[in-house]
Amino acid sequence: MSARVSRRSALKTLVGTAAAVASGSVFSPSAAAQESGPVKLKGRIRHAACRWCYNDIPLEELCRAGKEMGLEGIDLVGPGDFPVLKKYGLVCSMVSNPVIDGLGGITHAWNRVEHHDKLVQAYEQRIRETAEAGFERLICFSGNRAGLDDEQGLENCERGLKRILPVAEKYKVTLCMELLNSKRSHRDYMCDHTAWGVELVKRISSERFKLLYDIFHMQIMEGDICDTIRENHPYIDHYHTGGVPGRNEIDETQELYYPRIMQAIVATGFKGFVAQEFVPRNRDKLASLRKAIQICDV
Repeated sequence: MSARVSRRSALKTLVGTAAAVASGSVFSPSAAAQESGPVKLKGRIRHAACRWCYNDIPLEELCRAGKEMGLEGIDLVGPGDFPVLKKYGLVCSMVSNPVIDGLGGITHAWNRVEHHDKLVQAYEQRIRETAEAGFERLICFSGNRAGLDDEQGLENCERGLKRILPVAEKYKVTLCMELLNSKRSHRDYMCDHTAWGVELVKRISSERFKLLYDIFHMQIMEGDICDTIRENHPYIDHYHTGGVPGRNEIDETQELYYPRIMQAIVATGFKGFVAQEFVPRNRDKLASLRKAIQICDV
């Protein structure tokens, strides 16, 4: 009798687990959500999170919870939100790009000479705002090809960015051009391969211009993540995460193993930030963020 009851209990447990797997709730935030209060991290990775992935969570709540999880920074906010970050002892680990007359975003940026005058105006102001707040990194983009060949795009980006480098150097602000995939997410984007971005960094030849290496995007375009980081780390000043496929949680549901990638980053001597840029699929988005920080804390 007792054996039958034990087997029945075990079957119920297995059925429940199978149902959880089918519903996608095995990596539900419930367990992570129970871990509350400040956590002690290893200190080899400086953790941050991208604001736009949590737009439905008030910034104050994100900052308060993030600080408890071990975040040091929030990516991709502008000057209007700097005081909120400072209130919670956080930095803006990557300041958002300025946009002027539709220029400065992902699709229309530095690879067109006709954009340069307005971009120089907008970026010089944003560089000063970044420095005045005590922050150090500012994102920028190449723009889409729109028929422009890659060599001409390199020349144009170099020409335009060199106009603002004296200001960036004066204020000690590093401009980081983001590597994005042009296969699925941002079709026709020019800075879509590490080699192209590295060549631009070499041509500009300033400590105040580097790459933002987005692991999600470069897995889609190139793969070979760990060796690419090892070979090109002098040209990289910031990292973004994201699960592939789908840009969701960086757990066992996707094809990248983030602990190994973080170990590769640490091995380069990197001292900058790794910012979580996945879009949480789970209802408790903050629990997903907490779990991602734990995964990356190697």
